[in-house]
Amino acid sequence: MKNKVRELWAEDKAVVNGWLSIPSTVTAEINARAGFDSLTVDLQHGLNDYQSALSLLQAISIGDSTPLARVPWLEPGIVGKLLDAGAVGLICPMINTPEEAEAFVRYARYAPDGERSFGPTRAVFEHGAGYANDANQQIVTLAMIETTRALDNLNAIISTSGLTGVYIGPSDLSLSMGYTPKLDQDEPAVVAAIERILTTAKDAGLRAGIHCLAPSYAKKMIALGFDLVTLGNDIRILATATASVIEETRG
Repeated sequence: MKNKVRELWAEDKAVVNGWLSIPSTVTAEINARAGFDSLTVDLQHGLNDYQSALSLLQAISIGDSTPLARVPWLEPGIVGKLLDAGAVGLICPMINTPEEAEAFVRYARYAPDGERSFGPTRAVFEHGAGYANDANQQIVTLAMIETTRALDNLNAIISTSGLTGVYIGPSDLSLSMGYTPKLDQDEPAVVAAIERILTTAKDAGLRAGIHCLAPSYAKKMIALGFDLVTLGNDIRILATATASVIEETRG
């Protein structure tokens, strides 16, 4: 079983992650051929359900990007189904307590380390006959830190055994702190919170990811020490490119 995300981290390289919100195999195929290190199928705020997520995971497999998924919420059924469908990493939103972080890890791991039910229907074809032996060591679990409650419990969440790392949702984090929700934060208090999450995670030996918008901001986050940066999502990139060519033509 191969996980390019872990391979890049082992080489001390940052992962450039793409984000699939559109339930279309065509746009997923375009992104799969674009050269992202990983691609995340979003079932929370994206327009995907399980069936479209399965189709997108199949489309991702035509390229070299590692297939990840963001679950809609902390619930064991969807965690198991997305892993069985072939995702080798999961991002879970709104992890606010160590108990929630522990549950997330348990749901994503087979016994004796967890309580994931065995039945890797597509995963075994995608990742090989040794999947059962490799899954617990290879699957990436990233808990989203995006509220003041999570900040209050940060040290305990970071201490969760088996958790791969954290993933910052800047929009919800800033909203929870009383500021305007947006990516690419420049509000000093929010920036300080982001840096605190990063430092706490790295000091504990965990990985840290963050959702970005502009490539320049993503590069800044890599320089700061983040292990994974996401570049917007497919909807934003398509909308921005479309508006740009129209504006240029009319201008």
